[in-house]
Amino acid sequence: MKTTSDSRVRAAGAVLRIDLNALVENYRILQRQTGAAEVGAVVKADAYGLGAIPVADALAGAGCRHFFVAHLGEAIALRDGLDGGQPIYVLNGLQPGAEAVAAAAGVVPVLNSLDQMARWAAQAREHGAVLPAVLQVDSGMGRLGLSPEETDQLVAEPDRLEGIALQLVMSHLACGDTPDAEANAQQYARFTDLASRFPGVRRSLDNSGGAFLGRNHFDLVRAGIALYGGAPHVGRPNPMRAVVSLDAHIIQVRDLPAGAGVGYGLTSVAEAPRRIATIGVGYADGWPRCVSNRGSAYIGGRRVPVAGRVSMDSMTLDVTGIEENLLQPGAPVELLGPHQGIDHAAADADTIAYEILTQLGARYARDYLPAGSTPV
Repeated sequence: MKTTSDSRVRAAGAVLRIDLNALVENYRILQRQTGAAEVGAVVKADAYGLGAIPVADALAGAGCRHFFVAHLGEAIALRDGLDGGQPIYVLNGLQPGAEAVAAAAGVVPVLNSLDQMARWAAQAREHGAVLPAVLQVDSGMGRLGLSPEETDQLVAEPDRLEGIALQLVMSHLACGDTPDAEANAQQYARFTDLASRFPGVRRSLDNSGGAFLGRNHFDLVRAGIALYGGAPHVGRPNPMRAVVSLDAHIIQVRDLPAGAGVGYGLTSVAEAPRRIATIGVGYADGWPRCVSNRGSAYIGGRRVPVAGRVSMDSMTLDVTGIEENLLQPGAPVELLGPHQGIDHAAADADTIAYEILTQLGARYARDYLPAGSTPV
């Protein structure tokens, strides 16, 4: 996999670097953490914005054998780009009428309702073969999956599963990122009970946060944000390696006198003279507008605050006191990197790392450090 050319770097407002070595190391950290359980990769939303095919390819090379997406379209695109025939699971299940497409593509739907189950069983009969599926039960999140009552109904009417080969019984933690939450133990107990009604079928409950809860992890962990460098638990040290960095480039620097405002609405006005640098990243690139006058970037390892509102295509920074040689046109500005990770950026925006990653825009020049290569 080639790195980004100099011409693309010069043409873009910023460079998003994705370290596939770090991604693979995070996968191995999760493997060590979960013991005998396998670790599967959640690569929905284009691998949280980082590129589903290069991410899945790197993880497959490291031994990952299970990939999860949200929608059928994502599964088909990944199947077309991923060699090796690893199972690709569709977490949201299938919309009515999509069953034949899914069966032809060889993907595995997660059955979240008796209706989805009936349609997949009908497709198996029409297909003249047994089709694989995952069964999701609702252990307390109240989002997707069979309720306990529907699970009872399924157990009492096993013919509903005729033509379906269950690969997994799964559920999802609502509070896995908060290790002290009582809901974690409650869901674990409920899931253990519900899954026991399907003897011999592999089980999956834990997500990234669940992988660090220090208990039995059943058969398969579905890792998402931790693979991409996000902290598995809120407010605790992050054991994962950073996967992404984002460097913008200075467009222009100007000196403003005391009392002069900057940006739309002139919402940032200083009592003393200051220097303002403009960079070519804005909310159209996924940098949150809500960090206006509160977020930051780094130049030469020093924090520079966002001054004024984040615009569609640009952002202004207070670079007062930064050395002149670091402020030339084209000079780099760290938005994500060693001084400000995705969780720090998320805290400034009063959101979560998932949203920072999945909103990273298409205009960035993307530079992949291939798995197995030596970091520069």
